[in-house]
Amino acid sequence: MLRRAYDWVLGWADHRYGGLALLLLAFAESSVFPIPPDVLLMALALGKPGAAFRFALICSVGSVAGGLAGYLIGWLLMDGLGRPIIELYNAQAAYAEVEQRFVAHGGWAVAIAGFTPIPYKVFTIAAGATQLSLSSFVLASVVSRSARFFLISGLIYYYGPTIKVFIDKYFNILTIVFTVLVLLGFVLLGWYG
Repeated sequence: MLRRAYDWVLGWADHRYGGLALLLLAFAESSVFPIPPDVLLMALALGKPGAAFRFALICSVGSVAGGLAGYLIGWLLMDGLGRPIIELYNAQAAYAEVEQRFVAHGGWAVAIAGFTPIPYKVFTIAAGATQLSLSSFVLASVVSRSARFFLISGLIYYYGPTIKVFIDKYFNILTIVFTVLVLLGFVLLGWYG
């Protein structure tokens, strides 16, 4: 089922409404859908490298708006909708851990999740359920999601199809390295932990 959803998402890359599909996918992924928008973003940017940054902006806007929907699910509909979404992805243990992180680190937890392959939807729902400051949530989401999508688009814009193979192969390692570097910077500045 997941493979069919992945193939369906990629099918939008050659469609004239690919940008709209990217916006909707980024929105849905931030609150309920399992396929990350990076897949369609890369396909669209490779197809039209001159529009790579426009696609990154579309993806960022959709993702942050979807994150706000996830926040509202956690804040207003946790029992009726939030818990079933978390259970659907078998993410109860991850959610419990995330909930504890919000008490200690708030917006930093959202920023890290927004950039890494950690399921962002778990964090958006948890942010609402724990009533994280909305301004902190939005700021962390805008910065982290935009950084992720503009980095991918920038690499494709400057390096073309060869960078896609590299990103696909090393995506998890690259995001872990970036996250460690960001955390080290926060520790050095005394902003974290």
